[in-house]
Amino acid sequence: MGCAPSIHVSQSGVIYCRDSDESNSPHQTTTISQGTAATLHGLFIKTDAADTIPSVLAYQSRQPQPTCPAHQRREPAGREGRSGGRHCCGVEAETQTSQTSVKQVSTTEVQIGPMRLTQDPIQVLLIFAKEDKQSDGFWWACDRAGYRCNIARTPESALECFLDKHHEIIVIDHRNSRYFDAEALCRAIRATKPAEHTVILSVIPRRSADQEEISVLPLLHAGFNRVFFENSSIIVCYNELIQIEYGEVRSQFKLRACNSVFTALDHCHESIEITSDDHVIQYVNPAFERMMGYQKGELIGKELTELPKSDKNRADLLDTINTCIKRGKEWQGVYYARRKSGDSIQQHVKITPVTGQGGKIRHFVSIKKLCCTNESNKQSYKIHRDGKCSGDQFHSESHSLRCKNRRKESIDVKSITSRSSDAPSLQNRRYSSVARIHSMTIEAPITKVINIINSAQENSPVTVAEALDRVLEILRTTELYSPQLGTKDEDPHTSDLVGGLMTDGLRRLSGNEYVFSKNMNQSHGHLSLPVTINDVPPCIARLLENEESWDFNIFELEAVTHKKPLVYLGMKIFARFGVCESLDCSEATLRAWFQVVEANYHSSNSYHNSTHAADVLHATAFFLGKDRVKGSLDHLDIVAALIAATVHDVDHPGRTNSFLCNASSELAVLYNDTAVLESHHTALAFQLTAKDSKCNIFKNLNRNHYRTLRQAIIDMVLATEMTKHFEHVNKFVNSIIKPSEESNSNSEGSDCDCTTNLKNFPDNQTLIKRMMIKCADVANPCRPLELCIEWAGRISEEYFAQTDEEKRQGLPVVMPVFDRNTCSIPKSQISFIDYFIMDMFDAWDAFAHLPVLMQHLANNYKHWKTLDELKCRSLRLPSENNNGS
Repeated sequence: MGCAPSIHVSQSGVIYCRDSDESNSPHQTTTISQGTAATLHGLFIKTDAADTIPSVLAYQSRQPQPTCPAHQRREPAGREGRSGGRHCCGVEAETQTSQTSVKQVSTTEVQIGPMRLTQDPIQVLLIFAKEDKQSDGFWWACDRAGYRCNIARTPESALECFLDKHHEIIVIDHRNSRYFDAEALCRAIRATKPAEHTVILSVIPRRSADQEEISVLPLLHAGFNRVFFENSSIIVCYNELIQIEYGEVRSQFKLRACNSVFTALDHCHESIEITSDDHVIQYVNPAFERMMGYQKGELIGKELTELPKSDKNRADLLDTINTCIKRGKEWQGVYYARRKSGDSIQQHVKITPVTGQGGKIRHFVSIKKLCCTNESNKQSYKIHRDGKCSGDQFHSESHSLRCKNRRKESIDVKSITSRSSDAPSLQNRRYSSVARIHSMTIEAPITKVINIINSAQENSPVTVAEALDRVLEILRTTELYSPQLGTKDEDPHTSDLVGGLMTDGLRRLSGNEYVFSKNMNQSHGHLSLPVTINDVPPCIARLLENEESWDFNIFELEAVTHKKPLVYLGMKIFARFGVCESLDCSEATLRAWFQVVEANYHSSNSYHNSTHAADVLHATAFFLGKDRVKGSLDHLDIVAALIAATVHDVDHPGRTNSFLCNASSELAVLYNDTAVLESHHTALAFQLTAKDSKCNIFKNLNRNHYRTLRQAIIDMVLATEMTKHFEHVNKFVNSIIKPSEESNSNSEGSDCDCTTNLKNFPDNQTLIKRMMIKCADVANPCRPLELCIEWAGRISEEYFAQTDEEKRQGLPVVMPVFDRNTCSIPKSQISFIDYFIMDMFDAWDAFAHLPVLMQHLANNYKHWKTLDELKCRSLRLPSENNNGS
């Protein structure tokens, strides 16, 4: 027996009733005011004599569907209190029970791009003037689906209830116009703000076979989204609601989430411009308006060609940009733009193509930062910004710094030659409030560092200028402007600057203590890189404790490092093998090198990205830990193998060599259609390394050691080119495996004798290194099943994208089997294992002894075989996908 319910009467006359949590009565009874009784949906209600059936009824949970008919379950409203004029009161009753048969309502996780959203339980509003089997059908369907449901009897109560609850789905009875005008009610609901993302369903009479089908256009014009032919079957109603949830409701929910993205763009300091694929402006943020002097309304809908152009750009620059971005590649560089006032301003511009349905480019996103290189441009923009900021009266120093956009809006560095002249020069050019703020910052030694950086940026290449921009953002954190943080106005700050450049997001406070910067401005919100391998975040350090295991989960490291696993794993592995000591380079130089290499992997690739590089490095390190492998190689060979694994796919475009050759790409022309990508990977790796002494890990090697190391790295990376796959495997088998087996059968020699003999033959060492990196490069089928499945999905998606692009460009389709509409991933994996993996790993296992890998390979092969036998074309069985979700 439950406790008495609590009752609250609102000012609008809506009576809310909640039964006690302890109550488990199958039919809760609540008496409201005085009058005669009515039973509705198992809820006993007394109404005043003048009242009709309640206008709105809401239920959070209900008992299981009764077996008795509706007319036995409830008394018709017309039998109760019909005297007096018509008067509709709103009644909302929520019942909570502990019955196990009641479906528990839970939230749902929805993903849109990288955003993970939580959707509350679906709310449904049923608008039926009279209770009948159809309303019952939808009622019990909601109950079965775990939706929260309200029933309204009149248009007025329906509208009031919707404005209060904001239902995702509304079902309107459109079968009889005697009670209310369904189309007028739909229009009234659509006229409200919350209805923008609501799905409205029209229930229309069932039509006989000889009746002509009606057009749905009038209903669509009235605001309905869907039409439902009268059918009181609960399962039919349930299926309709479920389809709406997984279709329109989820889509509308994702659209609502986009508001947060636009809010972020509106408050972003960088100027953002989004255009269509034919360069029609679709969006600009307030920062863009401030930079260019236009209002949003003057730009939206216009083609970029309609806007005035600056005559300071190279004549062919626009063609160069268009050629690059139309190929789906990101372009960045310096570009002169003309403001509305007619002034030309120099910008650092990054244009990123955004692909949509079918892999076609749908939008271009441009991020623009001001690059002040002449006095007039700086003053024009600074005065414009000051006008914006002065209205806020500069409540605090930190606020004034936030009002200014970047380094370009701060101090005119050309005119600052000494501290004594700073304040007067600023006062002559800026509003007094701005001068006062800057006169305060000049007292801090950090200002001198910023001035030096600004001066250095004037004549620096774009990449260096952008790196210095990031440093300035770190230095402009509020606490750095406090004079207490520094007492020496001398060159140590310059060394701090250099350290900041090389650590990408780290700043040194005092001595050798480093902290992570809170104001990093990187596209993926990257974690700051460690100064030493002992200075990594605990969550990453815990993962790396297991890096020597073959079952190490590289995807967990990818997630926790925000798609930057190579630096962290690389530093740990290189430290384990003593690479710094072998190369005679500092840990800071090695870290800077890893950072440069990882930055040149394309995170947009689903497979060939820095996670793949980290995975290959991990496999290589694992193989090098095997006694026979380690004993067969010199230490310089081990160092070369680790470096080769790190750089083996750097700057991979996510397309195969065949694609590049068919497309007559610049790389294919440069390398004569021969080992195009592998040649590019090695050449670029050495170019990046030699470009800056701060990341040149080879700078302290003597010439002979460098030549030997360089040749070994080039040879191993070129060995990953698949056209010579069988040649490498056969040479390894014939030169290493067969002689070893014959030697063991003819004598009682140990493995140590064999490895000693191998060391005496450099050609054999070369074959071992080639085989090792080849196996590491394609070791995915030998990983644990879950990792194997993830890699299979990623490589398939990359091949699907290539096939899509080949069809779009009219190029020969290199791998027709990888058509996303017809491809069987299990079949492709089985073929790959049969033709490339099995024999190669049999040979490698015979040499290195890898029972764990071979067991994984057998298990994974069985997984793909099972899927193929069941005619499943996806990565898992549908039942497994459902369980996983």
